[in-house]
Amino acid sequence: MTTKPIVVGTDGSAQARRAVEWAAREAVLRGAPLRIVSAAEMPPRMSAPPPDTGVATVATHLIGDRDLALAAGASAAIATAPDLLIDTDAVDGPPAQAVTDSGSGALLLVVGSDGHGSFAAMTLGSVSRYAALQASCPVVVFRDATAAADRLIVVGIRSPQDCGPALAFAFEEARLRKAPLMAVHAWQFPDSRAAEAAAGRLDEVLNDCRGGYPDVDASRDVVHGHPGKVLADLSARADLVVLGRQRANDRLVPGPARVIHAVLSHGQGSVAIVPQQSA
Repeated sequence: MTTKPIVVGTDGSAQARRAVEWAAREAVLRGAPLRIVSAAEMPPRMSAPPPDTGVATVATHLIGDRDLALAAGASAAIATAPDLLIDTDAVDGPPAQAVTDSGSGALLLVVGSDGHGSFAAMTLGSVSRYAALQASCPVVVFRDATAAADRLIVVGIRSPQDCGPALAFAFEEARLRKAPLMAVHAWQFPDSRAAEAAAGRLDEVLNDCRGGYPDVDASRDVVHGHPGKVLADLSARADLVVLGRQRANDRLVPGPARVIHAVLSHGQGSVAIVPQQSA
């Protein structure tokens, strides 16, 4: 068993419960412990009251809801994986930052694509999107699988020369799930020569990875279309879409960031965002 945990954020919503269940199954696959975290969304200038005052305030209700969310998350995880090592943790601070920071040193951080609990920040527009773009570890933004989902891992490849972490993550997921892998490079401009060159480079990096994952059925596709739309459409039938996240001078590279936003906003399945080396 690896000592690095899988961390999952919860707000007590039904979507968050399913994200916890997904994270528990992922922890079993990876032989990792599970850490469930939650943060109370305090209004501006409001802080937790002193303990044992006996006075019910808005803050005490928010903290109570957070604790209930953690308890419900633990129950869901135990029901999903009874033998899994599970820990719960109430984290402090604004939920987006607190949940994201909790992923430091984790094997994986899992967040729901939206939330409907008492924490206003536990929605895709805040916690999920912030974590996807800022976390130091891979992040899975969980969305319920569609009825048409295939056993397929899709990895978006922007540059075959700079896709190592995302491709390795995708191969490992495919191996764990015994699922086929499809590496997709989408291009917007009608240049057949450039498309052929990209296909050749993609074949090279896939061949490099196949040696370490001989049981993974890996293929590639070079598609003419907007990368965000192509990958969002593929998410409707994939177990997971994997994207790399690049930074230059500590800022997100605009092109890949726009693709991430598009897939998170319009995709129909779960999306993994994997930090890449600086561009």
